[in-house]
Amino acid sequence: MKDSMNNCEIAVAPMMDWTDRHCRYFMRLLSPSAVLYTEMVTAAAIHHGDAGRLLRFNAEEHPLVLQIGGSEPEWMASATRKAIHYGYDEININVGCPSDRVQSGQFGACLMARPETVAECYRAMRQETDILITVKTRIGIDDNDSYDFLRGFVEQLAAAGCSKFDVHARIAILDGLSPKENRSIPPLDYARVYRLKRDFPELTIVLNGGLTTIAEVEDVLQHVDGAMIGRQAYHRPYFLAELENHFNPDFALPNRRDIVEQILPYIESVLAAGEPLARVTRHMLGLYAGQPGARSWRRYISEHAHLRDAGPQVLINALKAMPLAA
Repeated sequence: MKDSMNNCEIAVAPMMDWTDRHCRYFMRLLSPSAVLYTEMVTAAAIHHGDAGRLLRFNAEEHPLVLQIGGSEPEWMASATRKAIHYGYDEININVGCPSDRVQSGQFGACLMARPETVAECYRAMRQETDILITVKTRIGIDDNDSYDFLRGFVEQLAAAGCSKFDVHARIAILDGLSPKENRSIPPLDYARVYRLKRDFPELTIVLNGGLTTIAEVEDVLQHVDGAMIGRQAYHRPYFLAELENHFNPDFALPNRRDIVEQILPYIESVLAAGEPLARVTRHMLGLYAGQPGARSWRRYISEHAHLRDAGPQVLINALKAMPLAA
């Protein structure tokens, strides 16, 4: 999503187990222009596994960014080579995930301590495509909690040619905090990200972390080139429609019931492909968050979407179970 005044980007963060292709299709109905990200896919999985299953997406999802995790330049290049045939708009290197599983694979946030490895991966990927290759990172890791550390990391990547960074404005505590805790316990430090943009005005800097209101997004966009929304976009997805309307007034706020009706044909296609209803509806539970009837909506779907032969009628009945005001 671009602010016509400032040409700023609004994006939805890559979130493991959440931003799959069904989630992204739903979010696209709410926001025609927000930049969407896939869940992280490992380079090893693309290199060795079923690339088609891992990389396919719906055409409606554009603009769409593929996030890849890995630290082996040859595998990262191979994954990029396979991915470009699917038509992604951008490819992003994960240098932000703090999970133990990711660390054991020597990628994610621990790579902040190895900028030369990330630079090698970037150069290997860049040789395969003209698509923009970007990096998503934290502002530090463990005891490396300083602006100088962040600046040194970005400097090496910029020297390799990287021009865009998505920066989660928290450090990652790799030893002692769970991935869930790493999303909320380390304090946010927007000032460090703002300083990065001041020191590297030629780079595109998108800030991620803790954004839950339009006012907060507006403020961030006074300092950097974009704002990335994470958990707020998942738990309160209608926020994406509100952001779209705010930055693009020609976009009329959709009625939530209309969104439900618009997704029914897609659900039919998912069911016809042999996937269960809950694969889609689990991402829709927050559609009415903060609205009358939200609890009835969530409860009905949670109790019925997993039943055998559950179909689109579950969503229609969930609407009927709500107060008319919803």
